[in-house]
Amino acid sequence: MVKQIGVRIDRASPVPLYHQLSQQLSAAITSGDLQPGDPFENEIALGERLGLSRPTVRRAFQELVSQGLLVRRRGLGTTVANRKVHRRAELTSLWDDLARAGDTPTTTVLSHELVQDEVAAAALDLPADTVLLCIQRLRSAGTTPLAVMRNWLPPAVGEIARDQLEQEGLYAVLRERGIRPVVAHQNIGARMPTAAERRHLRIRGTEPVLTMTRSAFDAAGKAVEYGDHCYKASSYSIDVMVDER
Repeated sequence: MVKQIGVRIDRASPVPLYHQLSQQLSAAITSGDLQPGDPFENEIALGERLGLSRPTVRRAFQELVSQGLLVRRRGLGTTVANRKVHRRAELTSLWDDLARAGDTPTTTVLSHELVQDEVAAAALDLPADTVLLCIQRLRSAGTTPLAVMRNWLPPAVGEIARDQLEQEGLYAVLRERGIRPVVAHQNIGARMPTAAERRHLRIRGTEPVLTMTRSAFDAAGKAVEYGDHCYKASSYSIDVMVDER
């Protein structure tokens, strides 16, 4: 049975009608009012109910399809897609993103050791022989694995215990120490997973992983952390807002 979502359209607002509609339908999906696999009200019925033209409704639907929230199949209609974690390109942690979306983030620490790494040291603006704390974690939403996360921390951060990283997100641990990342350089890409990543993320076949490297700095310009993360592409996406300057 198709569930009708309450939508309010403000025709006096400067926000385009299709965007008002897509935002409210998106909120219904991400809040859990609509679940993966639920049938979606068709364009004609929704347009008639809200007094909107079919092209307006179609454009709103296309926004949701492009965000991975809806799936359209010939002969089957439109349904809510399997849920992905949608991460905005901003300075947040995956733990925070999952918690904000109502999921239960869990962490397994795969490794926790002191190392020397020239690439990480350079990203942190430190001498190549600096000893860094390197941590590798498997981040999941409940029992569903989402990401393998490698982070290198400078000596100034101090010791961080394994159990802290299993109970909280890294950025939460840093904030407790008065360390607040405020700016970062990020690079987003994709590649095939390694054998270990394939095993941890339960990837089969030829599915790639999304990647993100990030060097984060505090308000004084001091390096806070360097991360090299990979995400299961079928369960994760990164949203980027682009505006004209």
